[in-house]
Amino acid sequence: MSLAAKNVCGMSLESRASRRNFARNGERLRSRVLGCAARPVRGNASPQATANTLAAEFLEKLPAAALAGLISTIGVPGSARAEDVSAPPPAPPTQQVEQAQPASMQFQSSTTSLTAPDVKAESNSGLPEGTQWRYSEFVNAVEAGKVERVRFSKDGSQLQLTAVDGRRATVVLPNDPDLVDTLAKNGVDISVSEGDQQGNYVALLGNILFPLIAFGGLFFLFRRAQGGEQGGGNPMGGMGGGPMDFGKSKSKFQEIPETGVGFADVAGCDGAKIELQEVVDFLKNPDKYTALGAKIPKGCLLVGPPGTGKTLLAKAVAGEANTPFFSCAASEFVELFVGVGASRVRDLFEKAKAKAPCIIFIDEIDAVGRQRGAGMGGGNDEREQTINQLLSEMDGFSGNTGVIVLAATNRADVLDSALLRPGRFDRQVTVDRPDVQGRVEILKVHSRGKTLAKDVDLEKVARRTPGFTGADLQNLLNEAAILAARRNLKELSKDEIADALERIIAGPEKKGAVMTDKKRKLVAYHETGHAVVGALMPEYDPVSKISIVPRGAAGGLTFFAPSEERLESGLYSRTYLENQLAVALGGRIAEELIFGEDDITTGASGDFQQVTRIARLMVTQLGFAPELGQVSWSGGGGGMMASQMGQPPETSMATADKIDNEVKNIVERAYRRAKDLLVSNEDILHKVAAVLIEKENIDGDEFQQIILESQVEQYLKDDAPGVTIPYQR
Repeated sequence: MSLAAKNVCGMSLESRASRRNFARNGERLRSRVLGCAARPVRGNASPQATANTLAAEFLEKLPAAALAGLISTIGVPGSARAEDVSAPPPAPPTQQVEQAQPASMQFQSSTTSLTAPDVKAESNSGLPEGTQWRYSEFVNAVEAGKVERVRFSKDGSQLQLTAVDGRRATVVLPNDPDLVDTLAKNGVDISVSEGDQQGNYVALLGNILFPLIAFGGLFFLFRRAQGGEQGGGNPMGGMGGGPMDFGKSKSKFQEIPETGVGFADVAGCDGAKIELQEVVDFLKNPDKYTALGAKIPKGCLLVGPPGTGKTLLAKAVAGEANTPFFSCAASEFVELFVGVGASRVRDLFEKAKAKAPCIIFIDEIDAVGRQRGAGMGGGNDEREQTINQLLSEMDGFSGNTGVIVLAATNRADVLDSALLRPGRFDRQVTVDRPDVQGRVEILKVHSRGKTLAKDVDLEKVARRTPGFTGADLQNLLNEAAILAARRNLKELSKDEIADALERIIAGPEKKGAVMTDKKRKLVAYHETGHAVVGALMPEYDPVSKISIVPRGAAGGLTFFAPSEERLESGLYSRTYLENQLAVALGGRIAEELIFGEDDITTGASGDFQQVTRIARLMVTQLGFAPELGQVSWSGGGGGMMASQMGQPPETSMATADKIDNEVKNIVERAYRRAKDLLVSNEDILHKVAAVLIEKENIDGDEFQQIILESQVEQYLKDDAPGVTIPYQR
């Protein structure tokens, strides 16, 4: 590499000098530097600043190679380099120069050195030193034609180069899409590393083994699950089950049913019992019916509210028929995999036909029997494939001779019409809530094994539980037995049954609740307001109990005994509904009369919700609003959801305003009636509230006795004035 230094204090170095001349010239440069540093100070600058400025100018003009040589020459104290022993020693600087230089700034050869910028040294070939190059150095070398070949790594993150002089180096690569074009343009040989051959074998082995292990694990899980459900057996076939046994039915089979239930254990549903006894007779004596040309019903659907005994009736049929019995839940047909439901239906009926005559019981059939085409999957829904197979098995081309299907549901309105037609479910047996006599019979059945006290009257219990199903009555006696055991009693008395009834209706009693005298008085007058209005309204339900003991979310409760006739018929008069509104508002009115309008509480919020619901039902559904006519209005005029679904609203905004006005008028009329009644009979309000504060509980008989001892003003009609008459119930 050529060395040149021009205009350095009037002196230049000749290029390509020999080692001897280079050492001599270095000594001369050293003297010149010292001489320049000893110049007089110019202006106001200090000697040190002037020396530093001149030294910086000198270093800036000096090439990198010459600077390196100068530094190495200055570092040798007072003589030439060791390589040139024959060179005469240079003349030392004059004494004047040393005297002109300040003591603090003298450049002494033994202690002073010049520091050059950190410039990476280059070889004579112009290539960077070292085995790790920067990317910019690599690109410059390529463009200069000093790179012979490159080898990229497999991931393209770095490369290994071979220079023209045989040296090798590594370069970390950025994301440069033009690099390959630059290499090709400059004639660089390009190749790519094949990577670690042993790592490739390991990756290939992992790609093969992982799917095998996954499929093997799934196969093992399927086989184990099916084997556990079927009770063991051959692990690869038969009832032990392989993975294909996912399509097998999970129904429970009993060759000789041992349900422990017969028709004698079923009460409160005599009509349904007669229908099912006939089905059992079909199975026991088929000739009796076939001789007359009658065909055995293929299916019987039990419909009714939850807890009315549908499943219990099916168990009774199984216990009475003494025929093979298959039972399953409809939700067991549909599984994770597509087609499993239809496969299980086929398997169930194949097993049943092999055991014919027999009975299949499907509980909660609405899980698979819903109306087709109504789901999000359209006609391709898995449940629809299941019901299609069920329809075919019950009354398809091949038929199901000798197999009777019993099914139970509480949602008959959502079942597919093809499932309900004759030939599939020939009979629909309604299992409704029991009446008073039915509840008495159910209580007798569930009281077996329980010791009842002499004061327990099951008929009175039945009359206090209108609307209760068989399951509710069973739970009632069970809760009463638990309370008796908790109280260390030997038998169940009417108190335990009454407490259990209140616990079921209103929740457990809050024994630890602390009530102040003010709150106790307020709750007592609130509940008394409900009871007094209900007692003085004609044609309303009698009061059965008043309590200010907190239960659940309620601070107090007033119990009415609904009319059995109304519950069974489901018919309610307009007078009864308006009386019900007045009774619900009686609590708030009592608070206003006793404590003033400023001290009323939020205790009537639930009453207001009930009042609004009943009044709106009277206007929109029952035709009790003369201005709106005998029309059923389904809702308000906003119709937001209807508009989003592409359907026009059924009521206009004007009609919606009329509905709101009618609802408000009905509620205000009931409020005035109840308030007038309580104002006229305020003495009764105080009497009942005083007893309630003292005892916390008043039963129906005691409440009626207080009413009978007073002259009360009873309302006969909406617009009739109040008249004083003896109270009669």
